[in-house]
Amino acid sequence: MERSRMNSDEDEQHTPLLEQGNEDSVRKAPACCSSRYGLALLSCYGFFVVYTLRVNLSVALVEMLNNTHQSITNHSSSVCPAHDSPPRPVHNHTANVYDWDSVTQGWILGAFFYGYITTQVLGGYLASRFGAKWVLGLGVLVTVIFTLLTPVAADLGAGFLIAVRVVEGIGEGVTYPAMYTMWASWAPPLERSRLLTITYIGAQLGTVVALPLSGEICFYLDWSYVFYIFGIVGLLWFILWAFLVSNRPETHPRISEMERLYITTSLKNELSSSAHIPWRAIVTCRPLWAIVVAHFSFNWTFYTLLTLLPTYMKDVLGYSIQQNGILSALPYLGTGLMALVAGQLADYLRETCLYKTAIVRKIFTIIGTVGPAVFLIAAGYTGCNYTLAVAFLTISSSLAGAASAGFNINHLDIAPSYAGILQAITNTFATIPGMVGPVIARSLTRNNTLEEWQTVFYIAAGINVFGAVIYTVFGQGNVQRWAINMAYSQKD
Repeated sequence: MERSRMNSDEDEQHTPLLEQGNEDSVRKAPACCSSRYGLALLSCYGFFVVYTLRVNLSVALVEMLNNTHQSITNHSSSVCPAHDSPPRPVHNHTANVYDWDSVTQGWILGAFFYGYITTQVLGGYLASRFGAKWVLGLGVLVTVIFTLLTPVAADLGAGFLIAVRVVEGIGEGVTYPAMYTMWASWAPPLERSRLLTITYIGAQLGTVVALPLSGEICFYLDWSYVFYIFGIVGLLWFILWAFLVSNRPETHPRISEMERLYITTSLKNELSSSAHIPWRAIVTCRPLWAIVVAHFSFNWTFYTLLTLLPTYMKDVLGYSIQQNGILSALPYLGTGLMALVAGQLADYLRETCLYKTAIVRKIFTIIGTVGPAVFLIAAGYTGCNYTLAVAFLTISSSLAGAASAGFNINHLDIAPSYAGILQAITNTFATIPGMVGPVIARSLTRNNTLEEWQTVFYIAAGINVFGAVIYTVFGQGNVQRWAINMAYSQKD
């Protein structure tokens, strides 16, 4: 029986899934104007919203602080000579500023992840039981509403702002697990890398847009408008999502019969028809724990830069709020472009060159973890060479985009029926860096010296390399036996 070989990586399928039997010989539906690529684009917009709401505080916080207090605390405005910037408009000083020290700032930046970690597994479970559409949609809506309340919370005090960020994290915690559950029903196996990278490039685009635009909003208006503007953009996405998306191809009102048949036929031997979730098999799955380690390691570096890069740009390199946002966005522009290329190349290697899925995932994981580690350490030794520092940070983050076609998609390879739950498990552990990373980094950089920041970069790089090693040794690319047995043994 074919399924008896599923646990052996050496026995991984070498031929495309659509060509394994006569029952799978179905014509591939074109991508242009298709429902699955429409879902990918709307999902891309959704993750654009999610990340604008997540990172806008990183830039706004620079403006929310009392600069007089900060300069007294840190003895100087920046390590390197400040860069000239145009004078600010006189009408943009209406928002309040606050006297929060570096430790408090670390807790504010990390608060989001304390909520984010609590709804990962719950989000995956609810999406698998009740459908991903409303779980994801309502989760983002909660984040949007509390983003709009951020200026009020900040006026009430740091504790209220931390609480609001925790609730935002609770709302966003369901997004990745729910999206993986959605793609488990929508993504043909040989299009997974393409479709998922289109979806998740929205995260990079959101970061690329939010960082410089937040800087411009702070410069010409004030920091409170950062949360109002991005909140409204999020409300628009929710309306589109509510009216245009369906949980499965079978229930989509506008999908063509050709595309519906293509998707359902390509997935029918991979998906379980049972509502039973094999928890013991899931938590004892070695390939899953390899993804956990890789995801945790990758996110340590990612969240360190995501939350603290604007601070580094201002306090070390001496860039103003307007310059800061633009330069902080450059690394994520590179990440998005690399992710898009990696997704196309990964599917080409699997479909055309017939590379094993495990080999492809490991190659892109190594590129996306070891490469960033090297350039992150190098960035710490550039001193006040602004051009070289920004270039190395950009290259580091750009190479990280390759991981989007590596371990990041591997959940769908090893257990497509339970991909949302698997992603929830790995993302739960991968959220820990977001909780503790900013706090540790700000504790290590109280004086904002180059030596302190070098220590932060060394820690992140070392964790990255460790994750790459573990995943290379233990990662797999084949569907696990427990993930498909239910389709045969649980049928009535």
